[in-house]
Amino acid sequence: SSSSVFVVRKDQDIYVQTLRKLFNESHGIFIGLQRSEEEFAGKSRKTQLVQVSKNYRSVIRACMEDMHQAAVSARDPALHSQYSTQVSILSAMELIWNLCEILFVEAAVAGPLLLRLLDWVRLHVCDVDNMVREVLSSENPSKHELFWNVVDVFVLQGRMDEARHLLSKEASANPTSVHMCRILDDLMKKMPVPSLGNTQTLTEMELKWQHWHEECQRYLQDRTFASNSHMESICKILLGDENAILEKKDLMTTWYHFLVTRLLYSHPTVKPMELRFYAQACMDLFLGGESSPEPLDIILMAAFEFEMHQVIKECSIALSNWWFVAHLTDLLDHCKLLQSHNLYFGSNMREFLLLEYASGLFSHHSLWQQGVDYFDHCPEYGRVYLELHIERIPLNTEQKALKVLRICEQRQMHEQVRSICKIMAMKALRNNRLGSALSWSIRAKDAAFATLISDRFLKDYCEKGCFSDLDLIDNLGPSMLLSDRLTFLGKYREFHRLYGEKRFSEAAKLLLMLMTAHIAPCSFWMTLLTDALPLLEQKEVIFSAEQTYELMRCLEDLTAGKSDKQKFQDDDVETMKVEMLRLALARNLARVIVKEGTLEGS
Repeated sequence: SSSSVFVVRKDQDIYVQTLRKLFNESHGIFIGLQRSEEEFAGKSRKTQLVQVSKNYRSVIRACMEDMHQAAVSARDPALHSQYSTQVSILSAMELIWNLCEILFVEAAVAGPLLLRLLDWVRLHVCDVDNMVREVLSSENPSKHELFWNVVDVFVLQGRMDEARHLLSKEASANPTSVHMCRILDDLMKKMPVPSLGNTQTLTEMELKWQHWHEECQRYLQDRTFASNSHMESICKILLGDENAILEKKDLMTTWYHFLVTRLLYSHPTVKPMELRFYAQACMDLFLGGESSPEPLDIILMAAFEFEMHQVIKECSIALSNWWFVAHLTDLLDHCKLLQSHNLYFGSNMREFLLLEYASGLFSHHSLWQQGVDYFDHCPEYGRVYLELHIERIPLNTEQKALKVLRICEQRQMHEQVRSICKIMAMKALRNNRLGSALSWSIRAKDAAFATLISDRFLKDYCEKGCFSDLDLIDNLGPSMLLSDRLTFLGKYREFHRLYGEKRFSEAAKLLLMLMTAHIAPCSFWMTLLTDALPLLEQKEVIFSAEQTYELMRCLEDLTAGKSDKQKFQDDDVETMKVEMLRLALARNLARVIVKEGTLEGS
């Protein structure tokens, strides 16, 4: 019942102006990754892939910041809502990518794994930053109502130095708690953490951690912190008490923050393959059956379970464009993690997703150029897709057509080159731009179309008495051999040039050759014979007796070929031309005979 017209687009996100940075800058990273494949091996290759992953993340973050600024400055509520949604999506994308980088690209081992996860949580759980700033900027932080919340946040995120700094403020402000603050500060200071280098083994780390854990246990059992519930709660967190950590649920905000905190204080040397068990348990505990997992939770859980294909599948469903899955899959493929997974129609997952992403780019008026590069790096079906999509690009301007043509020529796509040239030749012909039309038809090597345009040039000459686009016709070179009519056009223009340079003898030979070799169309013979008149009337004899006989024969062939009806229809001007030609030819023949006879006599 509706009379509305809907515009259906393949990939709506590519039309969002603020996302252009994401597409443009990631394109350069993608191309660099493809080219560097052979340059690195072993450890240096892994380092390079991690750097590539970080580059992708930095682009996401930069784009997210731009989007946030746009949301802040947007006055239209609908636009503000749209930008805010995009910020949330980009934030989730970076969160997922960062986790995949830690688990799959860097493949962090037990020990460094926990440090990477801590950095991950600190970077992405930013809800508490405002609270931290508010407390620290107050005149007396230890008296602020949110003071202990901030200390808890630092402890939950493993930010011990910052937590100790705040505790010192509490000790200064409250002399009765100095002793407790000193003990808690000492416990935080002594807390063993895994090292990124090879300075200690996992066994050494576990032994240190066990001793430290027992010390915390003793203080708790001795009721050292009994008079201060906040410090006692922190001590329980240091011991990895599940209930104590869960009490701070509002400060952690997400189950994966809870997971990392729990691992920090219970299993600091967790191995990658053990993550799945802890992750599932923490999600169940944190959500507590009150709410079902969101798409983001499902994706992160799949990552913790090392189900890469599930991560890609869920992201494809949840996200609004193919950018994320295409680039992440390509990176994982370069890490040799997806080699065994082929899709049922012959392509692998990497290529399938890159083809989908590049196809979306081709619907945009300028991003299609990036799509070409993505198709180039799809060995199975890339060329086929490129051939199909490049023919659908609207050739609005000659500059754009030349750009598309160059891409096709570089890839030896001869059929597409011909197609583009024919389209542009037809457009130029419709606009009566004969020079451009001829140029495109020559480039297309289209003999039939070149013949058609040559006829138009000759028709224009007959009507106007001069040629347009002389530069083009003068410089046809070997291209004139494309068709007989084009050859005639080039040679006829050469005749005019020779005549203009007063090289009458050469001009006469060329004119006669055009007629006797049957290069000239019969309809143009009268024009050629008329062009011979000034040469026949020159003071100096130019045509020989034999050449004059040839011209006479051509004239008789032309008049004899017409029926009586056609002759009757011919106007007086045409009849006069024939009579003038016969007279000029007879006079020229007489002059030639006298001249040649005189020469023989002498």
